[in-house]
Amino acid sequence: MIRLRDWITSRTRSDTLSERVKRTLVQTLYTQPGSLAIGAFNGIASTAIAAWVSEIRLLYAGCIILTVIAVARVTAALGMSPDEDKTSTRQLELIYEIGAFSYAFLLGAISAITVVYEAGAAVEVLMIANAVGYGTGICARNAGSPTIAFGQLTLVCLPIMGAALWIGSLPYLALFVTILLLIPAMMSITLKVFTVLRDSISAAETSAKLAEKMQALARTDVVTGLANRAGLNHEMVETMMSAPPGQQIALVWIDLDRFKEVNDLLGHPVGDRVLAEVAHRLQDVSPENSTVARFGGDEFIVFAPVADRKESEKIASEIHAEIMRPIRIEGDRLEVRASLGVALMPDDGKDADTLMQSADLALYHAKVGGRAQTRFFDVSMTRDLVRRREIEDELRAAIQRDELTLFYQPIVDLESGHIRSFEALVRWFHPEKGELRPDEFIPVAEESGVIVTLGNWITAQAARAAAKWPEDVTVAVNLSPLQIRAPGAALGILNALREAGLHPSRLELEVTESTFMEDNHATAAFIEELSEKGVRFALDDFGTGYSSLGYINTFPFKKIKVDRSFVSGPNVGRKSDAIIRAVAEMGTTLEMEIVAEGLETIDQVHAVREAGCTLGQGYYFSRAVPDYLAAMLLAQERGPDVATRSA
Repeated sequence: MIRLRDWITSRTRSDTLSERVKRTLVQTLYTQPGSLAIGAFNGIASTAIAAWVSEIRLLYAGCIILTVIAVARVTAALGMSPDEDKTSTRQLELIYEIGAFSYAFLLGAISAITVVYEAGAAVEVLMIANAVGYGTGICARNAGSPTIAFGQLTLVCLPIMGAALWIGSLPYLALFVTILLLIPAMMSITLKVFTVLRDSISAAETSAKLAEKMQALARTDVVTGLANRAGLNHEMVETMMSAPPGQQIALVWIDLDRFKEVNDLLGHPVGDRVLAEVAHRLQDVSPENSTVARFGGDEFIVFAPVADRKESEKIASEIHAEIMRPIRIEGDRLEVRASLGVALMPDDGKDADTLMQSADLALYHAKVGGRAQTRFFDVSMTRDLVRRREIEDELRAAIQRDELTLFYQPIVDLESGHIRSFEALVRWFHPEKGELRPDEFIPVAEESGVIVTLGNWITAQAARAAAKWPEDVTVAVNLSPLQIRAPGAALGILNALREAGLHPSRLELEVTESTFMEDNHATAAFIEELSEKGVRFALDDFGTGYSSLGYINTFPFKKIKVDRSFVSGPNVGRKSDAIIRAVAEMGTTLEMEIVAEGLETIDQVHAVREAGCTLGQGYYFSRAVPDYLAAMLLAQERGPDVATRSA
């Protein structure tokens, strides 16, 4: 038996439920209106039979009123939508209570009338069984609202209990006691059902909120608060599915140029703050209906519906300008540069994958074209991609078939005019396409990783050729950053020297400033290991990179090559002359040799020699030539003995 205090406690607890849980419980009252209609039909039919058999006119009136109430209840249940927010939870409860209480009390009253008017044992049993069965059954159906369930049970039973006391005979008194005991028993069962139902809904609600939170976390980047890859994919699908036919959508792929320098020089916490600031700026400048995501690392994506290509150009321009504004973090002024690739749907791709591939290609061309620029996708980029893949496949085969050849360009002592070294330059003579320029296949080799195999081959071939030259003549080989970072890179070079019989001091490895951008630790270990064995290092294309003086101070360079743009470029003048003089003076102080590249005229030779450069290289002295012509140049300079040895 349940005590009233327990019911009050349970009721109070239910009142403290969240509104969503409570509304869910109330919605259960409106589920399965068919069962409501069956119960109403059963009550109406029983009342009609009782009236017809007993011929009590009051029962006819009760049947009519019961029919009206039942029809109104079923109509309300079918017509109302408890899922809509326009009707409050209390309104839903009140509407249901009016119909439920009216029907229950009337059904109980009709049953009591059959007892008081002595309609006959069969009729009384029919109506009492119907009423009590309705009351007990409704407790289970309406357990989502104990108040309504208890109210209906009480209202349907009280008239019958009153009639039983009115008659006062022993059987009716027993009926009174039976119903009296039934009410608290059903209340107890109803509360237990309600508790289970409430706890289940609460657990489901909690699980749903947790799942929603986990889903949000899974789709959010922790550093910037933007959508991550998963979130981007979700938003792209949602945007494309809701977009009207013909709607253009722009995808802007943003890559921060040389962002690794920020992490290396200032630390990852500062790098994270830069990323967060860039994310904030992207959100400010992007359209309201766009999706801004961090794709990974230092890459961001803006996905936005646009009216036309002109609007996408405006968005890309504003994004680029916003990112490139200086950033101040802890007193440091940082200038962030970015490359942008833009593609439009449906012109550049009819699905998300194709659109992203197009934007990625556009971004690639923006970076290859010099970085810090915006490129829109063009179909020619796809042809370039096909061409690069074709070159990659053919290059792998060319290495195996020995289609590649090394040419050697002399590096001359500007004081004596003697050849001091040769730079090894690779040439590819394709059997069908003729000669392919290095700027066609070297970038492809670097992108695909073939450069590691190619670089090892070049080093081995150059070492074999140099072993036949006089001992004071060295050979210079350009190294790719990928080759340096490859496992066992230093060991491979030392093996090539040993197999060729060339002393390590006669090999010069030329590295560009970009080599130090990616992985200073691996580069430093590589240079240190080979320097200890005697291999020399030269800094190539000096003056075109970043923090060159820092690299010179850190690494054991023996030679600096001044980029040809300072010697024979379109901007040659007083400033370039001053730069060459400054570099030459620095080289003298640090006991480094300075090579001037790109010498084409005698005037340029005189100018760089007067500026202090010690070595020169360029077409004025000689183009790159095959190994046998390199031997002939040495023979012309040093006599027939050199030619005999080279042969």
